[in-house]
Amino acid sequence: MTALGQDAWVFGLMLLTVVGCQHTHYPNSLATHDSSVWEKDIASFEKTDRIAPPPPDAIVFTGSSSIRLWKTLELDFPEYYVLNRGFGGCQLADVVHYADRIITPYRPSQIVIYAGSNDINAGKSPEIVFGDFVALVRKIKSHCPNARISYISIAPNPARWAQVDKVRKANALIADYCRRHRIDFIDVFPRMLGPNGQPRPELFVSDRLHMNAKGYALWREAVRPHLRAP
Repeated sequence: MTALGQDAWVFGLMLLTVVGCQHTHYPNSLATHDSSVWEKDIASFEKTDRIAPPPPDAIVFTGSSSIRLWKTLELDFPEYYVLNRGFGGCQLADVVHYADRIITPYRPSQIVIYAGSNDINAGKSPEIVFGDFVALVRKIKSHCPNARISYISIAPNPARWAQVDKVRKANALIADYCRRHRIDFIDVFPRMLGPNGQPRPELFVSDRLHMNAKGYALWREAVRPHLRAP
């Protein structure tokens, strides 16, 4: 084989490797997960959008109740147009299912995601949580290729501390993928632990699961450096 032929062969092998990596299949729960419980919530968002259509290039925050309950979101980031599309106790598979109704139609400049804790609490493995995350990223990128994607790590909390090993593993898998695909991984996990290595109780309301104002202030400071203007 000539030097030129060898170079072409090596280039072709590298190209196949890159393409293969881009299309790697990760097991997920999309085929078996039922998202119908959230239909009314999604329809409510769509009704709001018809009455007052949001402008393109907004920053969409979506995910589970920690996003839905972020009541100060607009006040926390007044320099940006932020749109809260968090819904209840959703899982990552739910966000994938409804992405073409509450994410991609807005043509957002950025999507900030928090989901995964409910998935683990429902018995899903860290590997399945990771696979659902990858599916969500791929769906977003297929419709909004220029949008920035930011993922808030699964947070620790006292109520679900027994699940912490699974949380750490899911976070590690997602963080590595984010690093390799230029996605923001906003790691709030260590910030929410005290000197004893346990979740800081002063960050949570009485259910020991959801955050209070101090918890959201911590998230605000963690998220702010990752936001961008359109």
